[in-house]
Amino acid sequence: MTLRRSQMDRRALFTSAAAMALLAASGVSAAGAPQRGGRLRMALSGGLRDDTWVSGDGLFMQVARQGMVFDTLTERAADGVLRGELATGWQSSDGGRIWHLELRADVFFHDGQRFASRDVVESLQNLPGARVAAVGPLAVRITLDQPSAALPLVLAEPEYIIRPAHTPDAGIGTGIYRVKRFLPGRQLLTERVETHYKDGAAGWFDEVELTSIPSERVRGEALGAYLVDAVDTRDADALEGVADVVLLPDARAVMQAVSTTVAQPARVSALRPLDDLRAAERWWFV
Repeated sequence: MTLRRSQMDRRALFTSAAAMALLAASGVSAAGAPQRGGRLRMALSGGLRDDTWVSGDGLFMQVARQGMVFDTLTERAADGVLRGELATGWQSSDGGRIWHLELRADVFFHDGQRFASRDVVESLQNLPGARVAAVGPLAVRITLDQPSAALPLVLAEPEYIIRPAHTPDAGIGTGIYRVKRFLPGRQLLTERVETHYKDGAAGWFDEVELTSIPSERVRGEALGAYLVDAVDTRDADALEGVADVVLLPDARAVMQAVSTTVAQPARVSALRPLDDLRAAERWWFV
């Protein structure tokens, strides 16, 4: 534990009134305030050597895309509340068949290009039964074949990440972590975007590293040897005898195992592994 703590950068403990209000709203006590620094290391299943930024749907690439490099229009928080991410607001008409979404104005892709409605139009071409049109630089209209009150929830799903229209196949997003190194099916190393629009609300690690380990038992061994900080697993027996590890959501229905050096908000989503794929931006080191 001492070794891990020595690698942490504690220079930015939140002390401002705004930060305290944010933490209170999210159910985190002042004693558990997030701290900036360190490299989160996760060993995940599902990585393939032919993975790309547009193909490959294993857990490795899902976490890489939604939880790190890209954003979606909406976000389902750990407490189940739907919040805007790249969208600041939405409203429907015609019984839920037409949706109008307003977009954030302070967002840039990792290559410096400004985010705009054209990126949403291009990214949502795979949205079933929908036609997406820009109605301004920072506004889009989504027209559905059939009315749906659930569209804002659907837009939080990982398959609807927003890519840059000018280079949709690259690992360039608006997420709080930018790519430093990507070896398909093996490793992803990212660094925090210091000027990100979520600064002060998410993304506490300086770096996040994903390693692909297909074997569940080997992932558990890596965690037990302090080589990684978190793994996905469905087998609690694979971690028998491993100390300083928390099984989530619990030992009876385990989805992931996390080192006790990693702190989490008061509420952690069990919708998908690793806090609904967003552990990299929601968790921090103690």
